[in-house]
Amino acid sequence: MSPLAPIRKRRRPSLTPMIDVVFLLLVFFMLASRFGVDQVMPLSLAGGGAVYSGPPRLVEIGAQDLRLNGRPLAPEALAAALAPLMGAPGDTIVLRGTGEAALQDIVSVADRLRAAGYTALVLVE
Repeated sequence: MSPLAPIRKRRRPSLTPMIDVVFLLLVFFMLASRFGVDQVMPLSLAGGGAVYSGPPRLVEIGAQDLRLNGRPLAPEALAAALAPLMGAPGDTIVLRGTGEAALQDIVSVADRLRAAGYTALVLVE
Protein backbone atom coordinates (compact mmCIF):
# COMPACT_ATOMS: atom_id res chain seq x y z
CA MET A 1 0.00 0.00 0.00
CA SER A 2 1.32 3.42 -0.88
CA PRO A 3 1.36 6.16 1.61
CA LEU A 4 -1.36 8.67 0.85
CA ALA A 5 -0.64 12.33 0.89
CA PRO A 6 -2.31 14.12 3.69
CA ILE A 7 -5.71 15.47 2.71
CA ARG A 8 -5.58 19.20 2.38
CA LYS A 9 -8.48 21.18 3.61
CA ARG A 10 -10.25 23.03 0.77
CA ARG A 11 -10.16 26.78 0.98
CA ARG A 12 -13.41 28.64 0.78
CA PRO A 13 -13.50 31.12 -2.08
CA SER A 14 -13.08 34.73 -1.08
CA LEU A 15 -16.11 36.94 -1.69
CA THR A 16 -14.14 40.19 -1.63
CA PRO A 17 -13.52 40.40 -5.42
CA MET A 18 -17.18 39.70 -6.14
CA ILE A 19 -18.30 42.39 -3.69
CA ASP A 20 -15.89 44.84 -5.35
CA VAL A 21 -17.33 44.09 -8.80
CA VAL A 22 -20.91 44.51 -7.57
CA PHE A 23 -19.99 47.81 -5.92
CA LEU A 24 -18.35 49.08 -9.13
CA LEU A 25 -21.43 48.08 -11.15
CA LEU A 26 -23.67 49.86 -8.66
CA VAL A 27 -21.60 53.04 -8.92
CA PHE A 28 -21.54 52.80 -12.73
CA PHE A 29 -25.32 52.45 -13.06
CA MET A 30 -25.95 55.23 -10.56
CA LEU A 31 -23.72 57.59 -12.54
CA ALA A 32 -25.07 56.47 -15.92
CA SER A 33 -28.73 56.80 -15.03
CA ARG A 34 -30.72 59.98 -15.43
CA PHE A 35 -32.35 61.51 -12.41
CA GLY A 36 -34.98 64.07 -13.20
CA VAL A 37 -38.55 64.68 -14.12
CA ASP A 38 -39.64 64.66 -17.74
CA GLN A 39 -41.54 67.68 -18.93
CA VAL A 40 -45.19 67.01 -19.68
CA MET A 41 -47.14 68.84 -22.35
CA PRO A 42 -50.90 68.54 -21.93
CA LEU A 43 -52.55 68.02 -25.31
CA SER A 44 -56.09 66.90 -25.95
CA LEU A 45 -56.58 64.19 -28.52
CA ALA A 46 -59.41 64.34 -31.03
CA GLY A 47 -62.34 62.05 -30.47
CA GLY A 48 -63.18 63.26 -26.97
CA GLY A 49 -66.74 64.04 -28.04
CA ALA A 50 -66.44 67.83 -27.84
CA VAL A 51 -68.19 69.87 -30.51
CA TYR A 52 -65.95 72.10 -32.61
CA SER A 53 -67.27 75.57 -33.36
CA GLY A 54 -65.91 78.67 -34.99
CA PRO A 55 -63.81 79.27 -38.07
CA PRO A 56 -61.38 76.56 -39.17
CA ARG A 57 -58.07 76.68 -37.31
CA LEU A 58 -56.09 73.75 -38.70
CA VAL A 59 -52.31 73.96 -38.35
CA GLU A 60 -50.54 71.36 -40.49
CA ILE A 61 -46.97 70.75 -39.41
CA GLY A 62 -44.46 69.32 -41.84
CA ALA A 63 -40.74 68.75 -41.61
CA GLN A 64 -39.93 71.86 -43.66
CA ASP A 65 -43.19 73.79 -43.80
CA LEU A 66 -46.11 75.01 -41.75
CA ARG A 67 -49.63 75.57 -43.07
CA LEU A 68 -52.61 77.32 -41.54
CA ASN A 69 -55.86 76.17 -43.19
CA GLY A 70 -53.88 75.01 -46.22
CA ARG A 71 -51.87 78.21 -46.70
CA PRO A 72 -48.12 78.06 -46.16
CA LEU A 73 -46.70 80.40 -43.59
CA ALA A 74 -43.56 81.05 -41.54
CA PRO A 75 -43.49 79.74 -37.96
CA GLU A 76 -42.90 83.27 -36.64
CA ALA A 77 -46.11 84.50 -38.32
CA LEU A 78 -48.35 81.73 -36.96
CA ALA A 79 -49.62 83.58 -33.87
CA ALA A 80 -50.38 86.73 -35.88
CA ALA A 81 -52.18 84.74 -38.59
CA LEU A 82 -54.31 82.96 -35.98
CA ALA A 83 -55.38 86.18 -34.23
CA PRO A 84 -58.24 87.07 -36.66
CA LEU A 85 -59.59 83.50 -36.44
CA MET A 86 -59.72 83.42 -32.63
CA GLY A 87 -62.65 84.68 -30.60
CA ALA A 88 -60.83 84.01 -27.32
CA PRO A 89 -57.47 82.52 -26.36
CA GLY A 90 -59.32 79.41 -25.17
CA ASP A 91 -60.70 78.58 -28.63
CA THR A 92 -59.61 75.26 -30.07
CA ILE A 93 -56.65 75.06 -32.44
CA VAL A 94 -56.22 71.77 -34.28
CA LEU A 95 -52.66 70.55 -34.84
CA ARG A 96 -51.92 67.85 -37.40
CA GLY A 97 -48.50 66.49 -38.23
CA THR A 98 -47.90 65.33 -41.76
CA GLY A 99 -46.09 62.09 -42.57
CA GLU A 100 -42.59 63.54 -42.62
CA ALA A 101 -42.98 65.73 -39.51
CA ALA A 102 -40.90 64.83 -36.49
CA LEU A 103 -42.29 64.97 -32.99
CA GLN A 104 -39.95 67.85 -32.21
CA ASP A 105 -41.57 69.91 -34.99
CA ILE A 106 -45.01 69.45 -33.41
CA VAL A 107 -43.69 70.25 -29.93
CA SER A 108 -41.98 73.40 -31.20
CA VAL A 109 -45.19 74.68 -32.79
CA ALA A 110 -47.20 73.84 -29.66
CA ASP A 111 -44.66 75.67 -27.48
CA ARG A 112 -44.81 78.68 -29.78
CA LEU A 113 -48.63 78.75 -29.57
CA ARG A 114 -48.61 78.40 -25.77
CA ALA A 115 -46.12 81.27 -25.53
CA ALA A 116 -48.56 83.37 -27.60
CA GLY A 117 -51.31 82.64 -25.05
CA TYR A 118 -53.30 79.96 -26.86
CA THR A 119 -54.20 77.15 -24.47
CA ALA A 120 -56.67 74.83 -26.21
CA LEU A 121 -54.57 72.73 -28.55
CA VAL A 122 -55.90 69.49 -29.99
CA LEU A 123 -53.64 66.97 -31.71
CA VAL A 124 -55.16 64.89 -34.54
CA GLU A 125 -53.68 62.11 -36.58
